[in-house]
Amino acid sequence: MTGNGELLLVIGPPAVGKMTVGRAVCERSDFRLFHNHHTIEPLIEVFGFGTPPFEVLNHEFRRRVIEEAARHDVRLVFTFCWDIDSEADTGGFRGLFEPYVAAGRRVSFVELCADLPIRLDRNRGDDRIAHKRSKADLAWSDAHVRELAARHRFSTDPADPSTPADEVLREF
Repeated sequence: MTGNGELLLVIGPPAVGKMTVGRAVCERSDFRLFHNHHTIEPLIEVFGFGTPPFEVLNHEFRRRVIEEAARHDVRLVFTFCWDIDSEADTGGFRGLFEPYVAAGRRVSFVELCADLPIRLDRNRGDDRIAHKRSKADLAWSDAHVRELAARHRFSTDPADPSTPADEVLREF
């Protein structure tokens, strides 16, 4: 491995604590945090959540930040909700961490899991709302967490290691 750059990917469903864990890692190390709402919040204000320009720019901004971090040997924690059943999500996710792999940097994963009632409780936490302005609309935010939980699977299952995500995770 060349340089000191390393990427720690903290994955899991919405409101599971990815940012909280990422911040704790950064407080105890020289890692820097790039949580998924660093790109989401400004784009929501301009384009609205989930619109085509939001999706394009959200992915592009994340990709560029990670490219530059890899190029400059930054030890980075990146948080992400990964729909593990989605080939498209998996391909996009692989593209995000590829700059670290291509540069010979270490890539590690931490997966967080929690049941929906726990995540809905966490969704209302003051710290979460303080760092993620869009979460201040609690009705929208709770509905969004529930909707995503109903439509996507964000946690791997050792009993079913056949998802596109599992194929990527086996490489690491």
